[in-house]
Amino acid sequence: MAQILIIDDDPAIQILLQRALTRSGYDVLLADNGETGLTLARKSSPALIICDWLMPKINGLEVCRAIKATADLSTTFFILLTSLGSLEDRIKGLDAGADDFLCKPIEINELQARVRAGLRLHQLSHDLRTQKQLLESELSEAADYVKSILPEPLDDPTLKIDFRFIPSRQLGGDGFDYYWLDADHLVIYLLDVAGHGLRAALPSLSVINLLRSKGLTQVDYYQPSQVLHGLNQVFQISPRNDKYFTIWYGIYCPSTGKLTYSSAGHPPAILLSQLSKHQLKEESLKTPGFPIGMFSEAQYTNDVCYIQAPANLYLFSDGIYEIEQANGRLWGLEKFIQLLKESYYLPQDNLEDLLQTIESIRTTNFIDDDVSIMQIIFR
Repeated sequence: MAQILIIDDDPAIQILLQRALTRSGYDVLLADNGETGLTLARKSSPALIICDWLMPKINGLEVCRAIKATADLSTTFFILLTSLGSLEDRIKGLDAGADDFLCKPIEINELQARVRAGLRLHQLSHDLRTQKQLLESELSEAADYVKSILPEPLDDPTLKIDFRFIPSRQLGGDGFDYYWLDADHLVIYLLDVAGHGLRAALPSLSVINLLRSKGLTQVDYYQPSQVLHGLNQVFQISPRNDKYFTIWYGIYCPSTGKLTYSSAGHPPAILLSQLSKHQLKEESLKTPGFPIGMFSEAQYTNDVCYIQAPANLYLFSDGIYEIEQANGRLWGLEKFIQLLKESYYLPQDNLEDLLQTIESIRTTNFIDDDVSIMQIIFR
């Protein structure tokens, strides 16, 4: 049984509305002023409120604003009862949050019709809100799962790995991982699926789980180019799947300092090596190759560099530097690399400070793209 709250300081109007609505099977609550009405509304959460506009102390517009500002009452259908019939008055009522109007003198058939329509809309709004809450709960669980499969920070005598992952929505299309193939070969990779949200997160999770389980067939996991070729065969774009992704994939051997890598349309990894106390060597590590999924015949190649400690290697997605500045121009990769170089001599645990600096450049209050960065410190 739907519950309706009537707020009116006129006893005759109260009796008229109560009788008409009770006969139609509604549960009716009464309040003779705005303060009492607000108290009853917050206590009982009625489906619909009929409130007189002109009342002493708190008028109908003020009651309406207070109701609509209360989260638990935001879907309550609010009808303003008024003898004011001008367009300006109706605009004031709508701006205050009123959903409908009922003019005096009250016509009972019109009252019943407006109540029925209001209750239908209330139920629809309630159902939508419930579905939204369920969806948010499911997305939160999915986001928790994504976080649970990310690797733990690595800290051993020869190297340290830290990272930050900030999705533009609750779920994002960036993914990364690192793990030992054997005692002397470390896998390091970062990928970026086109798009955002759940549709981008699912392929990212699939890639991570596939690589961890070594599920690619006829692939030498010590050869990055073969891994990318295998991924390209599995994740081809089709009419049912329009998602492609970029990736940077490397194998590092601590005993020799050798880093073998291959990339597929991904931003270069940046290696900063300390030549002297105040001199850095910058290397941009990238190989040619189309993003995974675009072309089945795409070819991928390996390249090699040798890392001499101390040095820092950075893997990242393009969302970290494709930032619109106040002048409308993109901040860009070159300025991001310059920031990395300026941050090199700061304390090693500086990713948080780095991201705060980048955030200060952003002119919007939201993140346009997923942001991921991995920092590998070679000691």
